[in-house]
Amino acid sequence: MSWQRPDGRQPNELRPVNFELNFTRFSAGSVLIECGETKVLCTASIEDRVPRFLLGSGQGWLTAEYRMLPGATQERQRRELLKLSGRTQEIQRLIGRSLRSCIDLQQLGERSITIDCDVLQADAGTRTASITGGYVALGLAINKLIKQGELIQSPLRFPVAAISVGLIEGEAFLDLNYPEDSKADIDFNVVMTENLDLIEVQGTAEENSFTRSQLNDILDLAEIGIKELVSLQNQVLSGV
Repeated sequence: MSWQRPDGRQPNELRPVNFELNFTRFSAGSVLIECGETKVLCTASIEDRVPRFLLGSGQGWLTAEYRMLPGATQERQRRELLKLSGRTQEIQRLIGRSLRSCIDLQQLGERSITIDCDVLQADAGTRTASITGGYVALGLAINKLIKQGELIQSPLRFPVAAISVGLIEGEAFLDLNYPEDSKADIDFNVVMTENLDLIEVQGTAEENSFTRSQLNDILDLAEIGIKELVSLQNQVLSGV
């Protein structure tokens, strides 16, 4: 192995992950997720209404919004106000798709849940941390609905988590930080269920191509990371 990880981790090792539950007061569910130096505040808000196209259907809705705060990176990022960048739109759609996959919207009833993901500090992996933390915020919000008698049982079907894997000098590494992300020839974001079924795979080569064998290595590492993340999700939600 030629590439030495800046923080000394093994190729299949996650950065330290921490969930701080109920980080804010007014959201139905909130969590600060820390993946190494990446910190994302994920909140879930519930409204007793649905988009117009779902009125009278008895079905609920889930959507997501993603923003990076100006001070999240070394150089201040301008706030996105009237027009969102293509990157922001793509990430929040990914988060929404990923979390809609794990919930029975018919069982949710005619209410909407918005998952807001605000990046407080970015050291790569912000979209994957948003999905992993977003699921925890969603779980907290669902538990609140059940405790309030709004739902009889949880509409959540399975946990969902996401992780990045990259190829650096031809080798696969799990959960890239920023120095690795900027060095990687190929970068993948993988979203999986608790049973390791794939929800979405985003991957592209920047300058080099990659082989089927390398793709298998990437997915194998992703499975290792997802297993650990789902285990942590289940631990923090089991105590609620």
